[in-house]
Amino acid sequence: MACHNLANREEIEAYAQAVGDFLNLQLDADRFTATRLQMGVYGQRQEGVHMVRIKIPGGRLHAPQLNAIADLLEKYSRHDVVHITTRQDIQLHYVPTADTPTVLRGLADAGLTTREACGNTIRNVTACPMAGICPREHTDITKHLDGAVSHFLRNPLNQQLPRKFKISFSGCEADCAQGMLHCMGIVAVKRGEQFGFKVLAGGGLGHKPHEAIVVEEFIEEKDLLHTMEAIVTLHNKYSDRTKRAKSRIKFLVDRFGREGFIEKYREELGRIKQALANQPYPKGVWKTGGEGEICGQGAPRHVVPQKQPGLMVLPISVPIGHLNVKQLRGIAKALGTHGLDEIRTTQDQNLMVINVPESKLDSLRKAIAALGLHEPEAGDNVVACPGTSTCRLGITSSTLLGPKLRNQVGGDLRIRVSGCHNGCAQPEMGDIGIYGEGKRMHGKLIPHYQTYFGGNGLAGGGLAFKGPSVPAARIEDAVQRVRVAFEKDHLPDESFFFWTRRHGVEYFNELLADLVQVAEIEVGTVLRDHGDNKDFKVLQLGGGECAGATQMLVGSNFFEAAHERGYRDALVFQRKYGEAVNCAEAIARLVGQGVVHLLGGNHKQDNLADLGAELVGLLSDQPELGDQLAEFATAFVGETEDWTDKELIPLFARLDSWTTEVAELCVSRDRQLDLSGALPRRLPAHKTIPAEAQAAAA
Repeated sequence: MACHNLANREEIEAYAQAVGDFLNLQLDADRFTATRLQMGVYGQRQEGVHMVRIKIPGGRLHAPQLNAIADLLEKYSRHDVVHITTRQDIQLHYVPTADTPTVLRGLADAGLTTREACGNTIRNVTACPMAGICPREHTDITKHLDGAVSHFLRNPLNQQLPRKFKISFSGCEADCAQGMLHCMGIVAVKRGEQFGFKVLAGGGLGHKPHEAIVVEEFIEEKDLLHTMEAIVTLHNKYSDRTKRAKSRIKFLVDRFGREGFIEKYREELGRIKQALANQPYPKGVWKTGGEGEICGQGAPRHVVPQKQPGLMVLPISVPIGHLNVKQLRGIAKALGTHGLDEIRTTQDQNLMVINVPESKLDSLRKAIAALGLHEPEAGDNVVACPGTSTCRLGITSSTLLGPKLRNQVGGDLRIRVSGCHNGCAQPEMGDIGIYGEGKRMHGKLIPHYQTYFGGNGLAGGGLAFKGPSVPAARIEDAVQRVRVAFEKDHLPDESFFFWTRRHGVEYFNELLADLVQVAEIEVGTVLRDHGDNKDFKVLQLGGGECAGATQMLVGSNFFEAAHERGYRDALVFQRKYGEAVNCAEAIARLVGQGVVHLLGGNHKQDNLADLGAELVGLLSDQPELGDQLAEFATAFVGETEDWTDKELIPLFARLDSWTTEVAELCVSRDRQLDLSGALPRRLPAHKTIPAEAQAAAA
């Protein structure tokens, strides 16, 4: 079963208020952009409509949820299909701004959320779609995935990251969820007689693709959330917030180097283990994995038996990840008719029905076929992102090209088509991957596809290598030529991955050389993209919204301070007073640096007394805020053994009150700021805190 309902009604109503304010010109575009992205509502190329991204942790859906999505698509979208993504999300496009709150309410009614599906957050957490049913797995990692989702969703640490952060979970060493391409990959493993996890970090595709490094060869189950939080904290604290192109965690590995990155990670892990020592953690049932097929990247391509005797998995091919209202409802009805409930989205934009009794396979196949759908077939393994159909970053029409690349020559090769270099279709992980770009030739801008060959995201695989860039008008010929070459030349049982390694990049440069060259007389034949009746051009739409609105130091500082406050309170509960004071000092420093930066002062100093003096100089009308900050510098000095609850609770209460006052000041100076979710709440009373200290704090 999936996570409990992760939607929050209050935040949806707050979003609805923001929509009303924006449409009534009471809220400006930048502030509204930040608000809607946090709620998974993304801008399109088309004005006045939005893409609504539904987070589906691990890809797990139920029949009533399919019906709910169908209803919302029919009533509120100006489009006829939903789109399954390579992150196992489902996207509705062409939803008018005014209707987005109603769509979010409808999704919440069905137990679905869009929260943090966009923006600088932890995005939908993906998993091997065979989780819980694979004969090879060591544990059903959906339990651990759900624990991670619940831990990080709405967590202050996750609200204003430097850039988006992607996580995957796999249940065995094969790593079918492709941890190597993720910011963080979690893989269940067995070491000797022990079970636990291998942890990878720093992977990523798009601009300058990186394979993830191994941060932990083996950790125990109890340390999983601590380890994950340490890596996210590393990203939040050190990744570049000034250069968007360099802000993903993969560039942090480059900056620190492998060993330096791991050293910084261990520093964070040590304090997190102290702060979260009493936190419960998800527990799985572990065993040695059995024999079974490695289903591979995405999902199985044919019916496979589950580890549960007598039950089968039926995969469903969904061309380009598109499903219409009739198909959504029809699949839900077919599930109900056959006494089934759960269906899963997959990283290859398909679906798979689980827990199908073998006796019901043929009947279910017929019901699916009546909807125009069927099991995957050799040659239809094509994934495509929305490209120029809706995406503000799209350069080429990937959804129009993708269906043209279906073919049976060369076996069931994985073709991955992206409309730009950001690579949402994961071209670097395909047997053949391509992404759209524009190249100027003979004074004309000509649509091209950059090619990649031999990607494999499983354990033991690797990133594809870069081939030549081919004019879009000739890319079908290029893909077919490579398929034919593989069909004729590969050795018995030689995979496409190893075939490409045997030949090397120069082989492909030579194979496609004539398609790459464009004589001046031929320019007219390559000027148009697929589906266009006009010459190619790249529209300047102000960039995409993947990273959200302009990052402001004060906002990110307040959320980091909120995260430190959580540690502080947990450490007080454990009577680790020295460590709690260190957190309190960090809170004061972060908030102080944020407000000084906002007011135009020198925010790069760490000393609280100096920051306080700077703030006094900047706030002639409210010097007490600076004076209080300077006072904290003195108050936080002391020997660890000297601290007591009676002293600390009132001190922390004053710090929280000061933080709230500073937040009010910041918002009054910059109405773009939204610090809700980052402000203090009263430290909860607990039996370990003396009553007199609680009274003093109040």
